[in-house]
Parts: sequence; C-alpha cells; structure tokens
Amino acid sequence: MARTPKRTARRSKPGAAARGTADAARKRPGRRPASRRAPAAKAGAGKGPRRPSPAPKRAAKVARAAPRRKFTIDPVARELIKNALVTIADNMVFSVIRTSRSTVVKQNLDFSAGILDSAGQLVAQGLSLPPHLGAMMPALDGVLKRFRHDIRPGDLFINNDPYEGGSHLNDIFAFKPVFAKGELICFNCVIAHHTDMGGRVPGGNASDSMEIYQEGFRIPPIKLYEGGKLNETFMRIMDKNVRMSVRVLGDLRAQVAAVNLAEKEMLKFCGEHDVRELKVYMQELIDYAERLTRASIAKLPDGDVSFTDYMDDNGVGIGPMKIQLRLIKKGDEVTVDYTGTSAQCGGALNPNIAFTRSCTYAGLRCVLDLNVPNNAGFYKPITVIAPEGTFVNPLFPAALGARGATGYRLRHAVMGLLAQLMPERMQACPGGSEFAVAMGGYFKDRTPFMSLEFHNTTGAGGGPDRDGQDGSPFAIGNLANTPMELIEAEAPVRYQRYGFLPDTDGAGKYRGCLGIVREYRFLADEATVQVRCDREFNPPWGLLGGQPASPQRSYLNPETENKRMPSKFIRVMKKGEVFRSEMPGGGGYGNPFERDAKVVAEDVRQGKLTLKRARDAYGVAVDPATFAVDEVETRRLRSGAAAA
Repeated sequence: MARTPKRTARRSKPGAAARGTADAARKRPGRRPASRRAPAAKAGAGKGPRRPSPAPKRAAKVARAAPRRKFTIDPVARELIKNALVTIADNMVFSVIRTSRSTVVKQNLDFSAGILDSAGQLVAQGLSLPPHLGAMMPALDGVLKRFRHDIRPGDLFINNDPYEGGSHLNDIFAFKPVFAKGELICFNCVIAHHTDMGGRVPGGNASDSMEIYQEGFRIPPIKLYEGGKLNETFMRIMDKNVRMSVRVLGDLRAQVAAVNLAEKEMLKFCGEHDVRELKVYMQELIDYAERLTRASIAKLPDGDVSFTDYMDDNGVGIGPMKIQLRLIKKGDEVTVDYTGTSAQCGGALNPNIAFTRSCTYAGLRCVLDLNVPNNAGFYKPITVIAPEGTFVNPLFPAALGARGATGYRLRHAVMGLLAQLMPERMQACPGGSEFAVAMGGYFKDRTPFMSLEFHNTTGAGGGPDRDGQDGSPFAIGNLANTPMELIEAEAPVRYQRYGFLPDTDGAGKYRGCLGIVREYRFLADEATVQVRCDREFNPPWGLLGGQPASPQRSYLNPETENKRMPSKFIRVMKKGEVFRSEMPGGGGYGNPFERDAKVVAEDVRQGKLTLKRARDAYGVAVDPATFAVDEVETRRLRSGAAAA
C-alpha cells in the first residue's frame, strides 16, 4: 500500500462548495496509520484526547480537497469508480420514485440526486434534472458553514433557505454524510420539490409575493437526524405549517430513505477499496471532468456575442423584464455576463445567484461533449457574472418562489447566445410558457385537497436539419408528463382537453414543435388556483429566418364568456368554472418557403397545420380532398413572396 503523503492535495479551485481545512493529518511516529485515525482537531480549538474517541462521538473535519496518494491513476479504475458512483446516485433516484407520495415528485419527477465529496464538491449526479446540476454544492456549502466541525455518523442535514445556499422554499435538500473507517468520505444528496411549504397560497409558487416571508416555511441548515436520532420537534412543527402534510412529510421521508440506501451502498463500495485511494480518485474524477470540459470548450469557436430575451413581467405587472447576456469564449474558458439585466423590482420570479449559475451551466452543457462527467470539474472553466440587485441576483428579502419560470428563460437566453456563436449547430427556442398550476382547498368535511403540476416545455424548436419534436422534453429541462387520470383521482378537477394545438408552430424550413392545450373544469365548491406562465408578449424566437411560435394564451370559461386571463394570477374558482391554457410551440429554423412542400402537405393531412396556415406561412397550396400539393399554385405563391 502506498504511504500517506505528508501534505494534503492542492486546494480546490474557486467555485468549490466548501472552503474547509484539509483533512489529511501529517503522519507522526507512534500513532496509528492515517487511514485508521479520526481527522485531527482544528488548530486553536483545544487539544483532543491522546487516543481518538469513537467516531460517533467525534465531529468530522471537512476537507478542502481529497489527499493525494503517490500512485499512478489507473484510467480503467477511474472509469469503474465513476460508473459505480453514478449508479449509486441513480439508485437514489429509483428509491425516491418508489417511495415518494406526491405527484410532483413521483410522476412529474421534479427531484435530483447526487454524491458530493468530503469537501462539498459534486462528484456524481443521477439521471435527473439539468437545472439541479449546479444547485447541490451551494446548498451543501450553506450546511458546511454552519456545521463544518460538527458532522458525525448518523447525522442528516436539510436546507431550503435560498439565502443560505438553497434554491426556493419548495426545494428541500437532504444531505447524508458517509463515514468509513472513521473518515468522512462523501455526502449523499437528494433535492426534491415539495407540494407545499405553507405560505399565503397553496403550492407556494405564487408569482406576486413581494418578500420571502410570504412564501412559506423557511428551513435554515439544520440536523434532521443527529447521531441517528430523528428531530421529532422539527417534524411536528413542519407538520403544522404545511398543507397536505402527509405528502410533504412522506416525500421528505423518501429523501431520507434514498440517502440512507446510498450510504449502505457507499459503505459496501468502500469495503472493496482503500478509503484514502478512493478519495483521491474522487478528486481525480473532478480534475478529469475539468480537463474534458476545457478540451470540449476549446473546440468551440472563439467569440464575443450578446443576446437579449425577456420575461413578460415580474409577477406583479411590471415588465418586460430584460435578460441581457454577453458570452466571451476564449480558448478553453467561457464567461457569461448578465450585466445590463433589469433590476429587481418585486414579485417572486427572481432566481437567486445559485440558481442563475445552475441554469447557465445547464444551457452550456447542451453543446459540450456528452462524455464529460456531470460533476464539479465541469464548472471550473465557466465564469458567471450577475451583478447584485438585478433580476437574476436579487438582494434579501426578495421572494423567489416562482423563479423556475425565469430559470427556463435563462436557459433559453444561453441557447440564444450560443446561436449567435454557432448558428449551424443550435436549435431555435423550445416551445412552452413555463406553465404551472396549483389548486387547493377543502371538501365539505374539511378534508384538504391539493394538486400541483408543471408543463414547462411543449417540445423543441426547429434545428439545422430537423423539425422540433412535438410533445417532448428538451435538454434544458426533462420533467415528465403527469397522467391526468392520476390528478383527477387526487383533486376535484376534470380535464376536458389535452392535446396538440394546430398552427402554433414557429414556421421555418424546419418548423418548431406544436403548442399544447390543457383545459380544466373545477368540481369543488371553491378552489384557490394559482397560475404561472409567460411568453404572452415575447413568444419563442426563431433562427436564421425562422418565425416565432404562437404566444401563450389563457382563458376563463372558454365556451361561455371566453375571458382572456393574464399569464400570472391567483383566483378562487367556483364549481363548474373552466380554465384553458394554450401553450406556445417552438420557434422555426430557416426560411419557411424553403420547407419541402410535401412535408407541409403531410402536416396538413395529420391535422398539425390548416390549409390557410400552409398557404400563408409556407407558401404551399394543398388539395383539401387528396392532401396533394398543388405544384402550380405553390410555385406562384413562393415566387411572389421571393419577388416581394
């Protein structure tokens, strides 16, 4: 076995989640080998006992980075360890799916899982949500700032405070430290979006909250379990402060079960490896990801480009909210600068800096090598600048509950930046309006009901060589479809329509996806309904002559009064009232009059386009009886448009 080095590894680069002291003690004569000793006490904190206390009674000391070993990294071993860690993270994902209680977690899959090293750097992420790629490290950093020298076996930490590393109140992070042979190895993490966190309206995603105190139950970094013992007092407090506590506490217990399962798997894995060498390989995986990321970035063209996108408003009617981005790509590094973005001005659509960075990373990840591991090394060549007090980096106590909508806009804007740099590789803006709806209330016997669902994306925008896929998730967000029958079984609502909307694509040589309609009839005497969507005034954009898609449209009682509703509202719905949401399609790519006329005719035959849309947007005349292309009329239409 190789000897333990006298000094720790080089310090992790800026951007690592934790900033602790090194945990590799110098080897001293007459003491146990380092692999058996508990970490040394912090300098100046007082002398500990001559012989180390049992691990459960002694706090772990968090490392800045894993200690280096004097041995050659084996690429095969590195790959096997990477795959093992990713598998453990994926097993947490499957555990949550099997044990969670709410639709938004079990069916919508709004959660993620990952493994972070003892310094708080992400080492492996399960197959889950791209925007969570950069969210775990800041949340764990908030935990480490509070408990850095008070981490013991059997502890389990939670955090949802956006001002201590969290994202928004509905996202609770659970972190389980894993110890092997008396040494802190890693933290297992599951982040999950909870159905409700209390607050002024059911679901906690109200767009018009003005400060975080209105949004619900705020959990700073705390120990949910200490030494294996559950904090029953906290659970009782939480039970009394959220709606549908059976689901909320059930999902929290699912998170606990998942990180505990991963602990068992990690301990089994550690039993097959030298613990110190395993920590070296964890650091090597991060360094390896950084090398691959830099190599992938280096293949992109150098440039300095800008792009602007907009949110319709800030949630309280002020808008549009400008999102200004500048991308500087030079060599193997990228800088994304949000300077010029609108100032924060109330409402709850503000993303905090951690979420802004995470969404930026997710957008850039789309154009980099698929073989780059999803870990902390990916972030190191990327710098994100977002001035304080702006819409994308608000100051306390800004509300953040509906920041998910803006998160999608940030990813769209990053894609728009990349399209300026390399339009031959990028797709137009994906479809969707970041639509979310929550409904809650009480039956006559005062039994509560509640439903929360998200339809952030309707499909992809047109690309350089293909149409945008209809009704699909997109690379920047992959929440699953929630079967309407499940929601109808949980809440007093009936779905009257759910399907594609003809003529809502962004026209192009390669068209964008179709929009989607979803129509709800409310069956309870009363239900408090909150709706969050966007793209009413700034529809999904096209590229290289491609056209924007249809805008978002919302209607109350479409078969009677057909009242247009704003994109964001809270309203008490009465029994029998109907709400209809028409979500946008994706933007088009290229000149629509260059689209294959036979493909246009096939879209008409399938009901995706009307005869009028085919004629007006694509210059194609289609026989209504046979769906054949009228070649003569089509040439006339297209030649006339070219002459104009």
